[in-house]
Amino acid sequence: MATGNPTDPAEIRLTGENSFIRLEQEEGGTETTRTSHWRVLYSPAGAGHVLFLKSDLIDDEVRIYSDNIAMTRWLQGEIESMLFDEFADESIPVIEAEFTKSGDSRAFWTEKIESDEEIVLLTWYDFVEPFMLNNPAVAGGRTHGVYSCFIPAMRAQITVNGDTAEGDVVKQMRGDKQSSSACLAWSETWVRPRG
Repeated sequence: MATGNPTDPAEIRLTGENSFIRLEQEEGGTETTRTSHWRVLYSPAGAGHVLFLKSDLIDDEVRIYSDNIAMTRWLQGEIESMLFDEFADESIPVIEAEFTKSGDSRAFWTEKIESDEEIVLLTWYDFVEPFMLNNPAVAGGRTHGVYSCFIPAMRAQITVNGDTAEGDVVKQMRGDKQSSSACLAWSETWVRPRG
């Protein structure tokens, strides 16, 4: 006989992190830079890292950096295709890169992505109170559910080879929680209904 707390019946597709920074010229204005940084601990295509980047720093092109190309292509088809179409384009080549991190989520956090030709730095700071994002797979006919600990940053910076991206973080509400367009999204798990 089963005891204890019930388990979620959904199939786990991915667990890890998916932190992001989106900069705008002004609130409600043009987005100058968009990033999606993944640290994947478990997926059907294995573990690894990937950074999707679109920015005025690189002529508004999309670049993809990763240390696991198979996982990156799986991620594009399974999840990024629901989040941002331009990051899901599998014709974009994947640039091999190394990923490191530093900082403390109470003060600042930096992700460093280093390829043969570029060093990309993503830094979040000026944090507000964390909250749990809870979007079950069954809500509103969603094909996937996601659970994540969001740590919103009121300020962030992106550099490519020392050049700094234009634009600012903008405040956003998620339900009744203060959030922003730049969040550390940790302990993130994506699921989908079985069958």
